[in-house]
Amino acid sequence: APAAWYTVASSSQEVIVGYRETHIPGVVLITPQQHRDERGSFREAFNEDHLRDMGFSAVGFRQMNISESHRDVLRGLHFQRLRPQAKLVTVLAGCVVDVVVDARPGSPAYGRYLEFTLSAENGQALFIPAGCAHGFLSMAERTLFCYLCDDVYSGPEDQCGIRWDDPSLAIPWPCRNPIVSAKDARLPRLRDLTPDDHPFLTLR
Repeated sequence: APAAWYTVASSSQEVIVGYRETHIPGVVLITPQQHRDERGSFREAFNEDHLRDMGFSAVGFRQMNISESHRDVLRGLHFQRLRPQAKLVTVLAGCVVDVVVDARPGSPAYGRYLEFTLSAENGQALFIPAGCAHGFLSMAERTLFCYLCDDVYSGPEDQCGIRWDDPSLAIPWPCRNPIVSAKDARLPRLRDLTPDDHPFLTLR
């Protein structure tokens, strides 16, 4: 079945937000209304009441991260082992190809990925549930990427992920030779993940 669009209006009827559910459970694309005039633009990046209207429980974001990336920088695909984080991500400047892989054992979509284009121009945000691997490729000379996380950073030993070029996923990144950190280049393939990489055994 195709993904569905939902529209939620605030009580003042001034802010309208579109939500599109996806084929990975819990992954939701959010399209806020953008107000533009001669000064620039304004958008509401996050509204917990709107997420509740979509059936989400309280998210309780605890940390915000911002990364800056040059063109062709690829970050990912990352997730956390013991303290998996749900995330709301958006682009403040530039543009990315954003990818989510369902790495949750027990999920009906385990091993599947979704690809989105997020940009400062379209203003879209993506809600990523805990346990999914996430990464992005910068498509601009300078990209500012914002993450709201429902838990704080738990240290390098809790970080894991999947290789960006895992052949079993065959993600069609639009850059053949991206700039990848040495750490990300050493990430395992999906099939090589061990139970220690998946301590969360049920779908959250």
